[in-house]
Amino acid sequence: MSWDEDGTPHPLALRRTGRSEQEADRLPEIRELEVLGWEPAPEELRWAFLPYVWPPADRTWIPDRSTHWAVETSLDGHGHITDVACAPLPEADLRDLDGETDTAIAALGLPPRPRGRLWLLRPVGSFPTVDSVLDHLVAASAERGVRPGLSTEFLNLSATELASLAE
Repeated sequence: MSWDEDGTPHPLALRRTGRSEQEADRLPEIRELEVLGWEPAPEELRWAFLPYVWPPADRTWIPDRSTHWAVETSLDGHGHITDVACAPLPEADLRDLDGETDTAIAALGLPPRPRGRLWLLRPVGSFPTVDSVLDHLVAASAERGVRPGLSTEFLNLSATELASLAE
């Protein structure tokens, strides 16, 4: 188990550099990798540890070139929209967004996640999608009396199940 700290991004990502004004799910490299069977790792907090325990042969990452946008809407006294402004979030705000995830990862006893990565996963075992693998992990946790979520018990169960599926 690791964050692949010293690893390199997927080779398709090496063809592009620089910040993109697109959101992560619209990056061309994400779309190219999806065609090859890769899926973006889930963003829900309860799965924050997933790339750490996912079998290395079935996970990859690309540099996060995306832009996160702040949208501000002005309303008049009647609730009608009078103005909409979009601006990229400053780096400090982006760090704040990652703070909750970083705290949860640390509480599990895992090392910090490397910054600036978008993780992609492929289904393991006979499952057709990453979501079906996640459903399996939740079902396995129910069978063993482990509550799915950010706990060391669920982390360990997930790691064991994923390793078994990858064999």
